Order: sequence, then structure tokens, then C-alpha cells
Amino acid sequence: MTNFTDRLRKSVAPIWERVHRHPFVTGLGDGTLPVGAFKYYMKQDYIYLIDYAKMFAIASVKAYDLETSSRFAALQESTLNTEMELHRQYAERFGISRAELEATESSFVMLGYTSYMLRVAHQGSLAELVSALLPCTWSYWEIGKRLAQVEGALDHELYGEWVRMYSSDEFGQLAIWLIDIMNQLAEGKSEQEMARMEEYFVNTSKMEYMFWDMSYREEMWPWENN
Repeated sequence: MTNFTDRLRKSVAPIWERVHRHPFVTGLGDGTLPVGAFKYYMKQDYIYLIDYAKMFAIASVKAYDLETSSRFAALQESTLNTEMELHRQYAERFGISRAELEATESSFVMLGYTSYMLRVAHQGSLAELVSALLPCTWSYWEIGKRLAQVEGALDHELYGEWVRMYSSDEFGQLAIWLIDIMNQLAEGKSEQEMARMEEYFVNTSKMEYMFWDMSYREEMWPWENN
């Protein structure tokens, strides 16, 4: 019997493959990504992570047992103080203060993505919440591992630190735990419930692609680039 996450991964295979082929992602690996696009991404991703951390806080409240609640709380702490620290360090290299980083204006895609996730988190079950947040961590780990295989990617003077973080065993353990908890939460669910979780997973996977694309084009609102 296959795991529920096997079904989820299969359902987004074309979307995730497009992510892997996107020039922003490939540019992280071969060093061709324009610095301006990376700077724009880091600022948007920083404010994205503020809301993403709230997803873990809500999950901690909705968890059914103390161990799971504690683990989600630890994931929130890790996001706020480890993953976001990478962004703060990059911002310092770009001459961006922490205050300026936190005052970043949200793009249309960022607003749509986080608003959707937080709506699912507040209105849905813990299983639905996890299905909505899982594509971000899981796909980043997959991207990091692929890019780590590109010659020179781990040692690139600007993007190497990003590749090292998201390909690391430490980050991978976070992704694996979320995948495992997704499978546990899916046990005993009806087909209707699993279909709804799959819908959330697919939608946030699409938003992940849109986030990479928005960052590459440094787009705040769609009509501004037309």
C-alpha cells in the first residue's frame, strides 16, 4: 500500500518539474541568476516566512498530543531563528537593514499565497493545514538536493550558502518529519477528505511556482510588468 504522500507527489510532478527547470532555480545552481532577482526574492521570502511560521504555531495549537504540538512549536522556532537568519545575513551583505527587511512591501503573489495557506489553517483540520504547508518545505529540500549535484553550486560565493542550507541533512529531517506526519494524519480519512487535502497541496505547489516566477521578474503586481 502506498503512502498518501506518494499520491500527493505524483499529483504535482509536472508542476514541480517546471519549478526545477525555472531559470530562477537553475540560476541558483549554475550561478547565472541575476543578483537583483535574488535580492528581490530574499526580501519577499523573508516576509513570506513570517506568515509561514504562523502556520506552525496554528498547527501546534491544533495538534492532538503534546509531542506533536512540541514539534510544530520547534519548527516555528527553527523558521524564525534559523531559516530567516539566512535571509538576514544575505540582507546584511546587500546593505539592507533588518528594519528595511521587515518593512518589505508584499507582492501580489506573496499575499495570495500566504492568505490562502492561513485560511486553510484557520478553517481546516490539522491534516488540511499540513497539506497546504508541506509543498514549501518538501520542494525546497528537493530543489536543494538537486542543485547540490551541480558542479560548483555548493561553493558559489553568493548562492552556495542557500544551496547548502536547503540540501542539508538538518533541513531534510524537517521535510521528512512533515512528510511522515502527513501520512499519519491521512490515515483513516475518507476519499472526500483526502481529495480536499490533495487540492490544497496542488494549489500551494502552483503558488510555489508563481513565487519563483514572480521573483525572477521582480514583479509586485501583474499589470506593472505589462
